[in-house]
This record gives sequence, C-alpha cells and structure tokens, in this order.
Amino acid sequence: MPRMLDVSDEVRAEIGDEEADRLLAGENAPGSYDCTSCRTQGDSEQERTSTVLFIGDETAVLAFAHATCLPSQVVQVTEEQLQGAVKSITGDTVDLDSDKAAPEQAVLGVTSGLVLIAGELHPALVVEPTGPIVRPGATGLGDDFLPLLIEQGFMPLTTIDSVPSVLHGWSVLLAVGQLHAVLQPSANGGQPVAWWQAHQPLQVTESWRAAANKHQQVLMFAAPVGSIGRQPREDLLRDALDKAAANGKLVAAAMPLAGT
Repeated sequence: MPRMLDVSDEVRAEIGDEEADRLLAGENAPGSYDCTSCRTQGDSEQERTSTVLFIGDETAVLAFAHATCLPSQVVQVTEEQLQGAVKSITGDTVDLDSDKAAPEQAVLGVTSGLVLIAGELHPALVVEPTGPIVRPGATGLGDDFLPLLIEQGFMPLTTIDSVPSVLHGWSVLLAVGQLHAVLQPSANGGQPVAWWQAHQPLQVTESWRAAANKHQQVLMFAAPVGSIGRQPREDLLRDALDKAAANGKLVAAAMPLAGT
C-alpha cells in the first residue's frame, strides 16, 4: 500500500531515483515509526510523513518525521553521532559507497521528570532504548547497553535512596529552557561530543528547569529495553525506576548542567 510520504528533491538526489520510488510505492517505507523530531509515533499510511536523511562523513541514516514537525530534507551531522554504540536516530544505516542497508538501529528514548530523593526533588532524564544495544563489532544478539554505560562510569543501582555520584566529563546541554543534548568526553581529548542529541530541542517543564538551575546538575538514569516503558505520570515513572533498580536493570550518574 502506498505511503503518504514526502521525498524532497535533495533527499531524492542523495538516495537515488530507484530508492525514492521504492519508498513512495511503500516497499521500503515503515508503517508506524517514531518521529525523529517529536519522538512520538507516526503512521505513514494515515498521515503525511517526511523522509529526513541524516548524513555523516561516511554513512547516512534515513529517518521519518511527521510532516507537521519537519519537512523532507537532508541534515548534515557528525560521524560520531551516527557511529556511536547508542544511536539517537531511527532508520536504516546506509553505506554511501555500496548503497546497502544495515538492520534497523535502536532508538534512544529520553524522558524528563522530577525524582524525589531524600525529601528533595531532582531533575532527571530517563533513557531507555527501543531495542537491544550491542557492543560495536559484536555479532551476538545480547544487550550490552548497561555494561557499556558501566564502563563509562555509570553506577548500578539497587535502590534510589541517594543522589548518584557525578560523572566527570559528561554534561547535559540545556539552552533557552530546552533540552539539546547529553555530552560525553571526546575520545581524543578534544571538545565533548554528543552521546545523545535532540534533532529538535525538547521542551522541559518550568519545575524541571527550576530544579536543574537550583542543583546545577541533572541525574541520568538508564535501563535496557522493556524495563521502564512510556509512563504518563511522574509517580508511575518513579515506580518503574524503583522496579528496574530492584531487578538490577538500572544505572545512574549525575551530570553538570551546561547552559541555562
């Protein structure tokens, strides 16, 4: 069934007429997808959908967005954003030389909320991928998300009764009251690079921003796929965090706030 897809001329020029025509015919396009802009679900059979091509130095990622969120376009990004162990863009990785698609990548789901610890509210980000994260180069089907983070300095939690220690070199970028990125140290000692980056800045609540400005740091909790889920309220989110911790499926760190 044909999809309600928009493929701009610049995207078509990059992916080629044959691939663009297959997308428009519904052969390679998804039915439902997570919008690369607002992160909520879309359906290319029911609503107009934009194809968005993110291009690094050597690879490219074809993602999808609500047409009301983003027009179809080509976006230049750093190769690090496409090649890291944890990806923030949904879609297929395309080798620009061979034009062969790799399996679909896991998408990093990021939720903001306030977490009560020792009688005080702390701003938090809860990170859960949509699929298993494997170590770069690994051929197995396991999930290395938590081991990879522990190697970076995140601490495993069994209960949430104290503020986790600060992870030096990492930070949360907040600008003009919106969440832009989680930054990690560069491998070569240069400027920090984005571990996760919002392709459209995410809104946070006034109370979350006030707590972030008060503490000048943000707590980040991470759990493997299926541990937290999308929780509509902060009390339900806290319940899910407590359960994940009790099951040994939660790591955390505190990160300095970058920006305002």
